[in-house]
Amino acid sequence: MQHPASTSSRHRWKVLAAGVAANAAFSVAFSGIPMTAVVMRAGYRLDNATLGLMLGLIGLGIAISELPWGLLTDRWGDRPVLLTGLGATALALLAMALLAAPHAGHIPGPGWLGAGLLLVGLLGGSVNGASGRAVMSWFAEGERGLAMSIRQTAVPLGGGLGALLLPAIALHAGFALLYVFLAALCLLSALLAWCWVHEPPVAPRNATRADAPAVPSSRGPLGDTRVWRLVAGIGILCAPQFAVLSFGTVFLHDFGHIGFAAISATMVGVQAGAMVMRVWSGRWTDRRRNRPAYLRACSALSAGLFAVLGFATLAVGDAASPTSQVLLVVLLLGCGVCVSAWHGVGYTELATLSGPARAGTALGMANTSVFVVCFVTPWSIPHLLAWRDWPMVWFAAAACALIALPLLANPSRTQAKLSNTALSRST
Repeated sequence: MQHPASTSSRHRWKVLAAGVAANAAFSVAFSGIPMTAVVMRAGYRLDNATLGLMLGLIGLGIAISELPWGLLTDRWGDRPVLLTGLGATALALLAMALLAAPHAGHIPGPGWLGAGLLLVGLLGGSVNGASGRAVMSWFAEGERGLAMSIRQTAVPLGGGLGALLLPAIALHAGFALLYVFLAALCLLSALLAWCWVHEPPVAPRNATRADAPAVPSSRGPLGDTRVWRLVAGIGILCAPQFAVLSFGTVFLHDFGHIGFAAISATMVGVQAGAMVMRVWSGRWTDRRRNRPAYLRACSALSAGLFAVLGFATLAVGDAASPTSQVLLVVLLLGCGVCVSAWHGVGYTELATLSGPARAGTALGMANTSVFVVCFVTPWSIPHLLAWRDWPMVWFAAAACALIALPLLANPSRTQAKLSNTALSRST
């Protein structure tokens, strides 16, 4: 007979795999659809301002729904929320294939496209908090940074698959097949969640007092200013990332005059680099216990890289030579990887601060912040372009990274010092 602890130890990796599959399936949609921006602009006959609004609506839907889904996850559990959200997202995508896809000379109005993308965001927002809470429940403190970072690789994994496949599908087969393909991915990941995701029978065997938040708040994450501060930093630091993901293809096409194959390769490179860095950073910060310092380093480095990209864009101007094209690709690739490397570490720090039992709520707060930014960023970029062109876009991205820097302080360490002081006085 197998020991229950041994079975649970092995099963946690299945739970993680199901969480990665759920996040990847939805990421192919919300990260991959912007990769079709050039094709979407032509296929739906949109201007840049309307295109930015459309690309932002899926993020707005996620932002609106993340906190309610997180609260439901803490109340109902991971499994029911994942199954409900993934199944409903698949139905919404099938409806878009029927009602919101251009075909045979018929071009749906922006209202149909926008409503469909908003609905996909509202329903698909379920996967983020639910899968994160499952990881926090099944893995102990010394492994959570790695586990959460592996889970967060699902976002660039899905984005990379989206960048590789969706533009070709949209260009050669149409948006109807694209939406059906996305629906099939959601149903497949729902099947894995059905098979593998459930509450752990016992607490992780390596759990310690470190699993608890630094100082539990009776009001929960919603009443904890330390959680809100980290949530704000995470959201703001996502603005430069979404600038690359939503309008990076348009920048390389319109400004750099680069072909579709090179653009797709660049965006796949961004996502692949982000995956590698997320796994490495999770393991590295688990060993060194330096998550806040790593977050601040990523923020500072991202600010510097985006500033360099802004100055390079100024220097290149309209004369895009082969050398300048290579420079733009390399800089955009570096910016995209750096500003995407920290997610697993940030979410682990937030979930640890709030405690595993309320991780769904805390992660829902963070994802609300992230996807508010996901909506605002592509909506704002066309206005920045009209004002000062592409250099202003990248300088604004650098400014956002700088603003996030002081918000990514270490509230746990500060609070620990206060707790130690109080303990010494009491003894």
